[in-house]
Amino acid sequence: MNEQVKLQSTITCPECGNQAEEDMPTDSCQYFWECPNCNKILKPQKGDCCVFCSYGDIPCPPVQKEKSCC
Repeated sequence: MNEQVKLQSTITCPECGNQAEEDMPTDSCQYFWECPNCNKILKPQKGDCCVFCSYGDIPCPPVQKEKSCC
């Protein structure tokens, strides 16, 4: 089965619960994300490669392709 890679993910801020749909880069990791509501700077949780894998509803494109990220 060949599923299409999704390029948008909804990040949920663990501090205030705000959600924002963001475009994911296909050629790099996004290590930081600033919540537009509370201005908390998020970093990946231990073991994750980027903020999308930690806080997004869809993991980053390399992880979706089952490849190593970054």
